[in-house]
Amino acid sequence: MYKMLSQIKSDLRKLQNPQKTKILSRFFKTGKGEYGEGDIFLGITIPNQREISEKYQDLALKDLQKLLSSKIHEYRLTALIILVNKYKKADSSLKERIVKFYLKNTKHINNWDLVDLSSHYILGNHLLNKEKTIIYKLAKSKNIWEKRIAILTTFAFIRNNKFEETLKISEILLNDKHDLIQKAVGWMLREVGKKDEKAELKFLDKNYKKMPRTMLRYSIERLEEKKRKFYLEN
Repeated sequence: MYKMLSQIKSDLRKLQNPQKTKILSRFFKTGKGEYGEGDIFLGITIPNQREISEKYQDLALKDLQKLLSSKIHEYRLTALIILVNKYKKADSSLKERIVKFYLKNTKHINNWDLVDLSSHYILGNHLLNKEKTIIYKLAKSKNIWEKRIAILTTFAFIRNNKFEETLKISEILLNDKHDLIQKAVGWMLREVGKKDEKAELKFLDKNYKKMPRTMLRYSIERLEEKKRKFYLEN
């Protein structure tokens, strides 16, 4: 397995693109004091990482741990893509192990793409018909990424016409100051609206005056113009 781990790192490094590295480093805010400070990019596209993840589906959790613990962004993202694919094919016992592994590693799921490409596929699908206390705990965390995991996890519930957790987590995060949380909450409220506009409007009518503008704008993007204007101007 060690050979497989060194091989996946080698395959990823062969795809390194210095030009894209600069672009991605700026895009994911890796500068001092920014949310992605210290994140190292190789400049590899997601489709390329998906290709490599297919090749290394049998990578053990202990080796995925080593990838996830790396400062290199693409190592962590590729590890998460493999984890998502493992979860889809796993039996119930392995699914439980994968979810525990995921929750143990939230400190390494520390940029918005890492959260968005994994949380609802793993944690969301797992909690669909289970007790959901953990996402409320994550929503109240001081860690921005755990808060984003909490709201993005509910995407799986929305897809299954279950909106209660999205709306409750949105209320918990309603006054969050970080734009990445505001955008995520607005996005999930918009997704609720695609399935059940009345449910979204009920939430907006109660909360729109308290919502940060970024959150509000994201949430109303798909509403008809008259409704958008009402929420923005009143």
